[in-house]
Amino acid sequence: MNVLVLMEYGRVRIVVEHDLEIPLRDGTLLRADLYRPDTADPVPVLVRRTPYGKSGSPGGASVDGLRLVRAGYALLVQDVRGRFGSGGAFEPYWNEAADGADTVAWAVRQPWCDGTAGMFGRSYEGMAALLAAAERPPGLRAIAPHVAGSGFDEGWTRQGGAFQLGFVLYWVLYDLLLEGAGLEGAEWQEVARAIDRIDDLYRDPDAAWDLLDRLAPYYRQWREHPGGHPYWRRAAPRESYAAIDVPVLHLTGWYDIFVTGTLENYRGIRECGKASQLVVGPWSHCVTDGIFPQRRYGLAADERSIDVTGLHLEHFDRHLRGRAGAAVPEPVRLFLTGADAWHTFPDWPVPGSRDLVLHLDGRRLTAGAPPAAGADLLRHDPADPVPTTGGATAQPGQYTGGDCGPLDQREVERRADVLCFTGEELAEPLTVVGDTVLTVYVTPDAAGADVAGKLVDVYPDGRAELLCDGVRRLEPGADTASAPGEPVEVTVALGAVGHVFRAGHRIRLEVAASNTPRFDVHPRVPARHTVHHGGDHPSRLLLPRLSGG
Repeated sequence: MNVLVLMEYGRVRIVVEHDLEIPLRDGTLLRADLYRPDTADPVPVLVRRTPYGKSGSPGGASVDGLRLVRAGYALLVQDVRGRFGSGGAFEPYWNEAADGADTVAWAVRQPWCDGTAGMFGRSYEGMAALLAAAERPPGLRAIAPHVAGSGFDEGWTRQGGAFQLGFVLYWVLYDLLLEGAGLEGAEWQEVARAIDRIDDLYRDPDAAWDLLDRLAPYYRQWREHPGGHPYWRRAAPRESYAAIDVPVLHLTGWYDIFVTGTLENYRGIRECGKASQLVVGPWSHCVTDGIFPQRRYGLAADERSIDVTGLHLEHFDRHLRGRAGAAVPEPVRLFLTGADAWHTFPDWPVPGSRDLVLHLDGRRLTAGAPPAAGADLLRHDPADPVPTTGGATAQPGQYTGGDCGPLDQREVERRADVLCFTGEELAEPLTVVGDTVLTVYVTPDAAGADVAGKLVDVYPDGRAELLCDGVRRLEPGADTASAPGEPVEVTVALGAVGHVFRAGHRIRLEVAASNTPRFDVHPRVPARHTVHHGGDHPSRLLLPRLSGG
């Protein structure tokens, strides 16, 4: 039985109905809380579906849900299948397309709804909205996925073929501790102890197998199915862009773990002819105010300053209510770090950029023709991998030095197993907006290799600020296109940036064989790789330089 209460928000009376039962096509009942204006007139409904519990803030971490209701929307917040009050078994993402579509179809038939709906949410919730939108439920008019991935394999469980251990292991363990997971007593305590020793599990992830096989068997499935396997297609927005026929507002941060997926979603949906907007700020998955341990981007960087709730209202007002309001904004709004200011653009990738190619030359980065041939030895010790130090990651366990964002890399760069290639001091500002790519020639060890790269802004005082990073995994025997012992051309997607290198700064590239625990260690035996540059092996860094910058 649902519980009905009245509350006030400002001068608006809001009706709140708790634990509404929503039937799905297979008979499963999901529970939701409904917040709606105290009016007899039907209104549009906004749906947020969450695995983290509907009893928290109605709008989630970034949106003022009661403000949405005050603006004349009903807000339906639902526990996904198998979580908290909802029936069924929880399997991350597998059921969100059909369940979300059924939920929207139910909502638009209710007497308090005018027949139109939108969906929104952060992280898991955002990807669930994308999956549901591809089902084209009746009445759905727009969605607003925030920090959402483009698939459950590449960009979520993996990147460049490497397993995202730091994020995934902690997420699964934390998820098990939530009230809605159903654990109690000894099992709950066992998971809590595992989180308390997360640093040990990062170093020896095999120690968690027994626990996870009993309580989260899907984790083994994630580890055993490689990226691109058909197993993942059931929960991949990138497979269904052509089916998403509603306007989409995408929001993400340069240091968010899913930034690459959000940018892929924007581009893929827009290329299919659907109206899309993109907002990228100086945020990570958990840092939304632009204030990192070693870097402050100013008041303009705060999600509250750009009014994320207001962006949602503008989007839904335009597409659910037909309210044009002010002029339609430019499709792309980016916060350019370095300049620390917002700029608008007509699209992503930003038109007008041209490739700046910097060659690896000894330990330098140089423009112009490829230099003379050279090589560097790259050592890998699985007992002492290069520690994660910042970047677009989400590691709530906080392995030593493993905070996210624009951390100073100088301590990491002192290691003998990190190669640094540095450009000349810039005489004028350089604006780089887009995807950065490292192409490097490597002779990998027979046991396999990870090639991890980082793009760094070196300040005049020596601070080495991380901008973006990536990895490419080479499996033994599978990634060798030439004869044994010969170099292999490796492409490492370092990630997207919107950054201004100021005059007096320098561009730096770091190359290493690990970045742990963000990525699991590979191989698990000591290895020696050779990085080639110049001559017949022109290893190079590609930066999308914006014209005029």
